[in-house]
Amino acid sequence: MDLKAVGERLDKLGEMRSLEALCEKAWLLKVAGQLDEALDTANAAVRLARFTGNRRDLMRPRMLRAQVLQFRTEFEPALHELNSLIEEAHTHEWQLYEAFALQHRGKVYFDQGEYALALEDFRAAVQIRRAAGASEAQIESSLVAITATESRLPA
Repeated sequence: MDLKAVGERLDKLGEMRSLEALCEKAWLLKVAGQLDEALDTANAAVRLARFTGNRRDLMRPRMLRAQVLQFRTEFEPALHELNSLIEEAHTHEWQLYEAFALQHRGKVYFDQGEYALALEDFRAAVQIRRAAGASEAQIESSLVAITATESRLPA
């Protein structure tokens, strides 16, 4: 990641407070390793989405918050958030959100060394993504995760 470009984009976003801007800021701060600021920004996005949006609008900021928690190695709160997101997406039949949350829960499990659980989530994500007509890039992301996870499991 080009940290200079990240900094320039953050400067350009400045004090913008729209949900889209807050989500982008949280993601940029996460990839730049500024995890405290990323968490604060993700929390602000969640608050804004709760205040102004519907349940579907709340999915993205909550997923960002879970990703930041994962990067901070706060695995239990990340899993709690992702479990809730998976359940809600499944209930409302938001398949691509469900697959995205499964993929990220799999990453948390992977980071914890829980490879069997990670593999289960990655496989579920690829199945849902295929059924929902997701992009090839999304499907490929799940397939790469499956391959990486399978290489960690005992033969």
